[in-house]
Amino acid sequence: MLLILKNLRKKFIQNNKVSHYLLYALGEIVLIVVGILLALGINNWSEENKLRSKEQFYLSGLKEEFVTSKAKLEVLIEVNRSNYQNAEKIARYFSSDSMPNETELSELLYKAFSYDVIYNPNNSLLDEILNSSGFKTITNPELRRHLTDWESRVQRINSQESALMNERDRVLNVFRKQGSIRTLLNKSGVSQEMGLNLQEDTSSNIGLLSLKEFENSLLIFILSSVSTEQSHYMPLLEEINHILKLIEGELK
Repeated sequence: MLLILKNLRKKFIQNNKVSHYLLYALGEIVLIVVGILLALGINNWSEENKLRSKEQFYLSGLKEEFVTSKAKLEVLIEVNRSNYQNAEKIARYFSSDSMPNETELSELLYKAFSYDVIYNPNNSLLDEILNSSGFKTITNPELRRHLTDWESRVQRINSQESALMNERDRVLNVFRKQGSIRTLLNKSGVSQEMGLNLQEDTSSNIGLLSLKEFENSLLIFILSSVSTEQSHYMPLLEEINHILKLIEGELK
């Protein structure tokens, strides 16, 4: 093509056909411009394709992380619910004419206060994306907004969990002062499961059910646990489901 154009240019000059040569020169310029634009277009397409491939890689990884974080939250919701439901069973005895036996009370106490509730989501890839240029590859503006809000949501959850743990400790402090841990472990069967050789203790924990301080602390713990579920865990679960829906919509 270049050789043909060169020969045409030479012929036009030799024949003194200036107008034809100008037309040829204009065509040559157009071809050069088109070639440059085509090269730029191919380069931009290639870069855009790389970015979209990178975005798909991140989206796939984020989906896996949030699925795992959702599973963790669902387990935590069940643990917290079990805690306060067993605490509610204890609280009912404060307004009941009947009392539990030592074994039943020990089992309820153990089930209500033996398990911590601390949410620890999988955030390694999300943290990497947010703290690098990878965040620019996420094109969905709504998804970007939810991803940037995620850390603050988790911090609020952890703050509520700390408050709940404080209420739990208040109940346990009353128990430490007025109850018998040995009786609880023996009667609930925990000492046998752990292989602990604890001597039999005749002390009873039934007396806790007549203590106003224990009742008050127990009720506040229940209220805090229910609030943690309804005002924090369930909205967070909805948020995770929404993020997963947005991710699914962007995955090819």
